Amino acid sequence: MNTVIRKIEQQDNAAVAKVIRTVLEEHNVPKVGTAYADKSLDCMYETYSAPGAAYFVVDDNGTITGGAGIAPLEGGNPDTCELQKMYFLDTARGRGTGTAMMQACLDFAVEAGYKYCYLETMPYMEAAQKLYIKSGFEYIDAPIGNTGHTSCPVWMLKKLTD
Repeated sequence: MNTVIRKIEQQDNAAVAKVIRTVLEEHNVPKVGTAYADKSLDCMYETYSAPGAAYFVVDDNGTITGGAGIAPLEGGNPDTCELQKMYFLDTARGRGTGTAMMQACLDFAVEAGYKYCYLETMPYMEAAQKLYIKSGFEYIDAPIGNTGHTSCPVWMLKKLTD
């Protein structure tokens, strides 16, 4: 299988939105107060074309099977970015894709000059949390910024640079 992690292209928009909604539905994530309701879901290429932002996709022989992005943390300090919309279809899981995607995102965050990376997730997304911890994220006691994801009660932060 030829799997590539690359930056999103405009023609990927529909496939990325479908991947994210499929994974959220699989995990019974609330449709309000989560990424499911984000206006950007159907225009990810345009959203992540902003300065300090990038979205990467997993391209399995021309089929999008996952993705993740980095963007400035809304309502946060300018030195803090947010890891956003990291979701993988079942077929992309368990093959090191998450680790490779995390590295692509964190490399971009450092290159963009961020000092911290923040994320929000759901308590039952345990496999994702294992990856986050392995990548150096630590749990924090309260949300930061203003993501609008009021239904996500798990918050994590990683220091990117010294």
